[in-house]
Amino acid sequence: MNRSRLLLIGIVALALGAFVSFTVYRNLQSRTRSDTAPGVDVVIAAGDIQVGAKIEDKDVKVVRFPSGDLPPSCFHLKSSVVGRGVVLPIAKGEFVLPLKLAGENAGYGLPSLIPPGMRAISVRVNEVVSVAGFVLPGTRVDVLLTGNPSGASEQQTTTVLENVAVIATGQRLERNAAGDPQSTPVITLLVSPDDAQKLTLASTQGRIQLALRNPLDTKQQDLASMRTNSLYKNVSAPMPVVRERHKRKTVQLPPAPDLYTVQVIRGNKTDLQKF
Repeated sequence: MNRSRLLLIGIVALALGAFVSFTVYRNLQSRTRSDTAPGVDVVIAAGDIQVGAKIEDKDVKVVRFPSGDLPPSCFHLKSSVVGRGVVLPIAKGEFVLPLKLAGENAGYGLPSLIPPGMRAISVRVNEVVSVAGFVLPGTRVDVLLTGNPSGASEQQTTTVLENVAVIATGQRLERNAAGDPQSTPVITLLVSPDDAQKLTLASTQGRIQLALRNPLDTKQQDLASMRTNSLYKNVSAPMPVVRERHKRKTVQLPPAPDLYTVQVIRGNKTDLQKF
């Protein structure tokens, strides 16, 4: 009697175990099918890609993603991105998107970062002019000029350009990850053709100084030129020198002497002579 009961309990336990195993197996099968559902090939970065770099075949790879998880305008073939320049940094594993690449046939490096209608122009700087090296790619600056306009004896400082983008310091097209200052003798600015002429002329007229500004501060200010005398208190402007005009002296001539009239009679003829 006890043996039969134990046998029945064993059979029930085996049946229950088989049911549980079958249920778990079905769940795993359904998850596996969902994971291996057909996806879409997408191009992602195989490693960190810096600004100005030319994308090579080793820099990207193709992976499959569910179509519902893809950003718009992503690339699906390596051939669509290989050979193009990078205008924004791309991190490892990140989707390669059109907004981070230069246009087709636009090249790579610094030329690919220049938008149509703009120009890149470099100015020579030192640690003072470059604000102790804190003028980095991606920052914005004002350009100040100090000189003697039209040969004037008094120096003046004026703001030549405002809110100008810095696209390169030396040969670096981006700042380092820590944002540390970079000492470089040359800084490249992104300007319009008209501002490029103005900046070139300013560099020959006096000393250039860069003023670092907050990138969120885009307000343009119409500032008057600063003169040397305005820096000192209680110093009045020099009085204009008035040259005295020499008056012409009028010379009065002495009055003409009185004339004497003499009547001369010669026979029947009479003459008047004045002396």
